[in-house]
Amino acid sequence: MSVNNFESTVEALLKGMGNYVSTKTVVGEAIHIDDAIILPLAEVSFGVAAGAFSGDHKDNGGGGMGGKITPSAVLVIQNGTSKLINIKNQDMITKLMDMVPDLIDRFSAGREKKDDINLKEV
Repeated sequence: MSVNNFESTVEALLKGMGNYVSTKTVVGEAIHIDDAIILPLAEVSFGVAAGAFSGDHKDNGGGGMGGKITPSAVLVIQNGTSKLINIKNQDMITKLMDMVPDLIDRFSAGREKKDDINLKEV
């Protein structure tokens, strides 16, 4: 009898976990702001434990489930380009690496404006 009790406990736990975990748990709902789309991303961890005991005249079972959802990044899609912004704890090198594409874009934009000004002067 304890095998059935154990199986029903595990089945109930897994069904319960299915109510909490979905694709919207990992990739949040899209947020539209003007021409930008922002998608929140999260890390999901779950643990499940179950056990059963069969004594002389009693069959007992029990289980538990725990979970953790941690925001990890934001995906920004704007003007046909996408950018992944890490929001977890970062070290200095990771922050610098995340900033490099923006610095290149700003430098390139500044240089193009300077070239336009030089052409107008000629």
